[in-house]
Amino acid sequence: MLRISRDLVIDEDDIEIIFVRASGPGGQNVNKVSTAAQLRFDTRKLTIPEDAMIRLVRIAGQRMTKDGVIVIHAQRFRTQERNRQDAIDRLTEMLGEAMIRPKPRRATKPTFGSKQRRLEGKKRRSDIKSKRGRGFDD
Repeated sequence: MLRISRDLVIDEDDIEIIFVRASGPGGQNVNKVSTAAQLRFDTRKLTIPEDAMIRLVRIAGQRMTKDGVIVIHAQRFRTQERNRQDAIDRLTEMLGEAMIRPKPRRATKPTFGSKQRRLEGKKRRSDIKSKRGRGFDD
């Protein structure tokens, strides 16, 4: 069992990890050993609130298929175990971020002092500009 947050725990049996060959440089090792981890997690097995699911879809982006399966490809490290752990960490981070409700923004009014400073700055700038462009009297 993986604890994502206080309210969310997922079963490790729901996470499917297969190992595939990594792309990119690496010499002969890349051609011989399947070290990249491909994690698949079906979000339909989750019981989370609707707003958290909407945030998860937005956070996952293209990593989520139309069927609701999150696919994470981890190939940063040279060993299967580290790539496997990296993929699991990225999944838990994604799910944990989706569970956090954003705080609603409260509109505030500008203070009296900030209004005064703004008006003083505008007046100063206006005075500078009004003194420009006057020709010389001969």
